[in-house]
Amino acid sequence: MELSYQSMKIAHQAREAFEIHEIKNHPILNQLIVLQYYNFYRFRIVLQEKLLKPLSGFYGMSGEMRELAAIISKDIYLHSPDVRWEDIIGLEDAKRLVKEAVVYPIKYPQLFTGILSPWKGLLLYGPPGTGKTLLAKAVATECKTTFFNISASSIVSKWRGDSEKLVRVLFELARYHAPSTIFLDELESVMSQRGGEHEGSRRMKTELLVRMDGLAKSNDLVFLLAASNLPWELDHAMLRRLEKRILVSLPSSTARQAMISDWLPPLSTTGGVELRTELDYETLAKEMDGYSGSDIRLVCKEAAMRPVRKIFDALESHLDDSNMPAIQLETVTTADLREVISHTKPSARNLMDRFTAWEREYMSV
Repeated sequence: MELSYQSMKIAHQAREAFEIHEIKNHPILNQLIVLQYYNFYRFRIVLQEKLLKPLSGFYGMSGEMRELAAIISKDIYLHSPDVRWEDIIGLEDAKRLVKEAVVYPIKYPQLFTGILSPWKGLLLYGPPGTGKTLLAKAVATECKTTFFNISASSIVSKWRGDSEKLVRVLFELARYHAPSTIFLDELESVMSQRGGEHEGSRRMKTELLVRMDGLAKSNDLVFLLAASNLPWELDHAMLRRLEKRILVSLPSSTARQAMISDWLPPLSTTGGVELRTELDYETLAKEMDGYSGSDIRLVCKEAAMRPVRKIFDALESHLDDSNMPAIQLETVTTADLREVISHTKPSARNLMDRFTAWEREYMSV
């Protein structure tokens, strides 16, 4: 059912009124009508986000395969993760290469033909906490493709033969919902080097490799985006099929400074409580050399908690008092962050030499 022009206009007015909290005093529309049309408008948007092809049209599949397809379909992102490229601080080279591999072939298909046909497999590797999964979420947000968020639990089954069937159904579903992106996180957990493993694991790996070959030979807009913290443990046959390999490294000094200022700005408000900071961002960024993005966030969170801990006793003593004191937090200073840094060591600094050596050996053009 389509809305008329007048109804759409009312719906837009309702949404604007709802967002600026003026429903009760709306000068034109009755509150009930506003809510009714606002809810209808919002319902249409939700339907558009969730709309996928029905599995009833999943061609040539038996009842068993449709059941497996329903399992895999649970891993499709139905809502945007709401991570934009600009939300990711630093990683400019990685963002550019991901756009070349996944985004531009969908936006400009006329350019990616013949020898310029798009890469079908892309590997993001690097220390934990550097933003590999965040890049994948940006792809899911920005690319407007069907996004399959797959982990080992999605395609590994205890029942004999089901793992390879799940892999087959995954790639068939990706073609069915194309353009699609399959994101395989922690790839080493399902595609470690072969030899000595269980027969079922070996068959599942073989099926995955065969399906990757099928992607490379087809014109379907289906991409495999994988992430790994331990690329040296990956099977060499899988590496060959992941044509583009991108090192997601530790943040630069400039990126570290931007992260600290983003998480601890001079003034921020949380729950009506103001948190003020007086920080030497440049000096702190230099002192956090070797810290990953998640390490830096942990340091900032711990530093922000220091003034909060100092008021707990005062709050608890007035728990049953109607005259609760106004909450006033102390300013977070450079000294606070330095104290936290002295107790929070980087999680991946010692791994960088190994990643750099692996990059030199397996670097893709």
